[in-house]
Amino acid sequence: MSKVLILQGSPRANGNTAWMAEEYKKAAEAAGHEVTLVNVARKKIAGCLACEYCHNKGNGACIQKDDMQELYPLMNEAEVLVLAAPIYYFTLCAQIQAPIQRMYCVNKPANVKKMVLLMSSYSPGVYDGATAEFRDICNYWQVENMGFVSAKIDEQKTEETKQKVIALAGKL
Repeated sequence: MSKVLILQGSPRANGNTAWMAEEYKKAAEAAGHEVTLVNVARKKIAGCLACEYCHNKGNGACIQKDDMQELYPLMNEAEVLVLAAPIYYFTLCAQIQAPIQRMYCVNKPANVKKMVLLMSSYSPGVYDGATAEFRDICNYWQVENMGFVSAKIDEQKTEETKQKVIALAGKL
């Protein structure tokens, strides 16, 4: 069984993205996987400073000491990384961007072999930028793209979307 880390980036604790992340967690746990869900929207994680401390003096450690310190070990232990993000202006929300970009100091999570993307938005047809970024991250990190589920306003918190999320978790 796999260690799964879900980074949930919605500031809305009971919102649509949080619901998708929770449904994925339940399905993965029911299949016997060890799952950790972190609401990164509630964390204080700054963006990368591009200072190069991590590569010059830090031996892979970031100079910033914020809540990302909690995530580094979780991200490095995870075999499956799930990004759950609301889509704002056609891309992954800033709350998901920050931890992904802060992995620059180590290049990629050490044990991640697979990734999943869960997305919600108010509007249809706004997912291309986010799915392209996700695909590119998977390619750069050389991990398997397990796929994604998206849910626009009329698809949120529906049985059909729940079944898509469960099916995606079943691919583990």
